[in-house]
Amino acid sequence: MKAWTPRTWTGLAAISGLLAVGFGAFAAHGVTEPKPVEWLKTGSQYQMFHALAVIGAAALHRLGVKGMGLTAGLFLAGTLIFTGTLYAMALGAPRILGAVTPIGGVLLMAGWALLAWRGFSWKDQA
Repeated sequence: MKAWTPRTWTGLAAISGLLAVGFGAFAAHGVTEPKPVEWLKTGSQYQMFHALAVIGAAALHRLGVKGMGLTAGLFLAGTLIFTGTLYAMALGAPRILGAVTPIGGVLLMAGWALLAWRGFSWKDQA
């Protein structure tokens, strides 16, 4: 069995979306300190956008667009690092963890750059 099937991509994207909603709700109803609320809101917004982006990249991968498996992987890894560090700090982890957050942001940007590159180099089937 191949590990990265449409089922895997969809399941991981759905879990990511679920977590985004949960952390967004926690920001709205479970936290009162401004900085943790900001981290949770930012993390949940980025996580939701990228959960949807994973589904889109996986769909393009299924259509045979090269590089979309890597794109989806970059989105997932970037989300894990970027939002994970924000959530951890909001829940009390040391703020020094924020030094790792930009690594996740770079991975997210790399995913978008790869998507753009592949999009512009896609040969139309006419």
